[in-house]
Amino acid sequence: MTVQVPVPVLDTPRLVLRGHRVADLEDSFAMWSSEEDTRVLTGKPMSREDVWARLLRYIGHWAVHDYGVWTVRERDTDRFVGEVGIADFRRDVAVSFDGAPEAMWVFSPSAHGRGYAAEAMTAVLAWAAAAHPRTVCIIDPHNTASLRVAARLGYREIARTEFK
Repeated sequence: MTVQVPVPVLDTPRLVLRGHRVADLEDSFAMWSSEEDTRVLTGKPMSREDVWARLLRYIGHWAVHDYGVWTVRERDTDRFVGEVGIADFRRDVAVSFDGAPEAMWVFSPSAHGRGYAAEAMTAVLAWAAAAHPRTVCIIDPHNTASLRVAARLGYREIARTEFK
């Protein structure tokens, strides 16, 4: 028996954000197993098993919290370009999020420099605004592209901490 967790579809001028499906494993694995994609995110490529666990965690967020992570596809081509959303990752960090969900975005290198992250996250944050007016994000200080996206979305640095 397959249980479907309802996930709203968010449309932007160039992108479609939808819930993850089992069929998304290969696209997600291609991104998370790439050295280039994971250098400033996890520090090392992920295994298929780890990506599968990540995908299940994404789906589980919707079941538990009524929010979570979307897969991002180009509207015109249906090409997978990344993952965005808000989540409760319960990170083991010294800084308290005070119950605020963590915003996250990750895109394949082929999608970098196109403004997709800001476009997708603007849609996510607009969708979440009523229930979650405050979100936080964790960004490696070497990830200058992501820091620019965060600034464009209105995030500002409140603390520095170590994570893994």
